Amino acid sequence: MLRLGVLGLGSVFWGPYRSLIERLSHEGLVELTAVYDPDPATLAAVSKLLGVPRHDGGEVELIARADVDCVLVLTSMNPHGRLALAALEAGKHVLVEKPMATSLAEAQALLDASRTSPGLLVCAPHIVLSETYRELHRRVAAGTIGELVLARARYGWAGPAWAEWFYRGGGGALFDLGVYNLTSLCGFFGSVRRVTALVGTAIPERVVEGRTITVEVEDNAHVLLDFGGSRFASVTTGFTMQKYRSPAIELYGTSGVLQLMGDDWAPEGFEQWRNEAGVWEIVPETDPAWPWTSGLRHLVECVAAGRPTVSRPEHAFHALEVMLAAKRSAAEGRVIEIESEFPPLDYSSLPAKGDDERRKHDPRTLV
Repeated sequence: MLRLGVLGLGSVFWGPYRSLIERLSHEGLVELTAVYDPDPATLAAVSKLLGVPRHDGGEVELIARADVDCVLVLTSMNPHGRLALAALEAGKHVLVEKPMATSLAEAQALLDASRTSPGLLVCAPHIVLSETYRELHRRVAAGTIGELVLARARYGWAGPAWAEWFYRGGGGALFDLGVYNLTSLCGFFGSVRRVTALVGTAIPERVVEGRTITVEVEDNAHVLLDFGGSRFASVTTGFTMQKYRSPAIELYGTSGVLQLMGDDWAPEGFEQWRNEAGVWEIVPETDPAWPWTSGLRHLVECVAAGRPTVSRPEHAFHALEVMLAAKRSAAEGRVIEIESEFPPLDYSSLPAKGDDERRKHDPRTLV
């Protein structure tokens, strides 16, 4: 059983992660042994509701506790790199919410530590673990739509009104939203070579917790990605999108098209066009209850089985470099070269849970 310590008890913890922790606890896989939040009222409320002794000693002291094997970093974005690094250096397993850090220097230190620490590092977002994403990835790799040459992705909404840090330094639409699409597209295409972007603040003032504030970071972005070999993709994201009715991810191959419906963190099945079939094939969502927090279950299972994770920390580092490059591109009006690379997604160590059942009900699946 993995003993969990949680840093940050805001909305991310209170909903999806709390629910998953309770399920894993009921399955006898984890025990929540320590929680911490800098807000005393929040800490007291969570401690009382969940029956977990409150930890008043601070973040570093929670990480050092002997009854904590795995640290969940669910704070606002700026502390991610520092706290995840401290946990890895203490020999703990770590799940860090997105982005893994807000600067490349912090991310590099975290990446270096992940290569020497006995603990595993899992970085959000966890979208590559959904059944729908896995099936799309399998079809792309199998050449179902030919060679992948072009893509379009989008994710956004009107923006949060409950915390100022989304609009302060270290926040912004790219780190909070664009990271999903970038992670998805890189999983399909591989490493980005060059970035060109338009990034800016379209709504300079926001009402947060009943108070008007000045927005200090971008809330609107359009990012062009060059994967080399004349393979291109775009990401449209922002706290500027009231509603939409379009696929989250559109993948264009030389002989077909794949479209992920819904959002990549909340997929609703997909559509497929193959020239040889000449019709749109609709594949319903096979796991509508899939939680976007599933990286925690994946981490727990990988620790128990002694197997590597599907997505590597290098993937998260690469996404961060691309997002920072997008900001530079917009500020400097030029193309930015990307230096980092990451290994391909490796699903080979995952159990084939659900595969046979899915294919039984989907005769169009190509092996």
